[in-house]
Amino acid sequence: MLGAIEAGGTKFVCAVGDEHGNIHERAVFPTTTPEETMAHVIDFFRPHRIEAIGIGSFGPIDLRPDSPTYGYITSTPKQAWANFDFVGAMKRHFPVPIGFDTDVNAAALGEQRWGAARGLDSCLYMTVGTGIGVGAIVEGRLLHGLLHPEMGHILVRRHPDDTFAGVCPYHGDCLEGMASGPAIERRWGKKGAELADRHEVWELEAFYLAQAITNYILVLSPKKVITGGGVMKQTHVLPLVRRHVQKWLGGYIRHEAILEKIDEYIVPPALGDNAGVAGALALAAVANE
Repeated sequence: MLGAIEAGGTKFVCAVGDEHGNIHERAVFPTTTPEETMAHVIDFFRPHRIEAIGIGSFGPIDLRPDSPTYGYITSTPKQAWANFDFVGAMKRHFPVPIGFDTDVNAAALGEQRWGAARGLDSCLYMTVGTGIGVGAIVEGRLLHGLLHPEMGHILVRRHPDDTFAGVCPYHGDCLEGMASGPAIERRWGKKGAELADRHEVWELEAFYLAQAITNYILVLSPKKVITGGGVMKQTHVLPLVRRHVQKWLGGYIRHEAILEKIDEYIVPPALGDNAGVAGALALAAVANE
């Protein structure tokens, strides 16, 4: 029996399941303060005989095992969670192996094991919602480095007709600042779900998302690009993104996945809303090996 936590900026999803990605029980809690949210998490897992736990968390987080703040959420804009010892808080109640990574890396791992990228040794998972995050698997391994990728904060070219300042508290008009859910709401005065019939909204959104995906393709060359999150539930966005990616690449990447089968290359998550929590199960399975 494995435990899984998908810790998002808006909600926590907790589950118990097995090493095959089967989810036996699942619960969702709003992300409030660490004290309140973690009390719900601990109460959820307490009745179960958990052998290992996987945590996919919003970030930035410290993934360096030799660091004194390993397992912490660090410089997050969610001030109540800044410098929170996530792994330590779980260890105090559950002395079992704990796998810890970003929420988007976890989702990439879930999709690679059981979803849209099954059988591939590389993929990229992009979530577009309250924030924008991107996780990646390269040559069969989750991508880490100095810390971990923060591809939601890359700098993008501004659309020539767009004067919006951006909402990122760190960078203003980075990708997240221009194309996240809060950016859509601030720019247009309504939530994305209320703007479904406004073509100009989604053309602009696709302009920024496709530009980012083009950069990811050029840098990482993933074998599958998976796009999830609340904004991508607007089903008319993905076809626009694919078209813009082809335009931005301009025929430079001579591969049938781009030129002829882009509908099979840039895809929604096969695991749907369970991609993140299934990936956390995979992190638990790896930690327990």
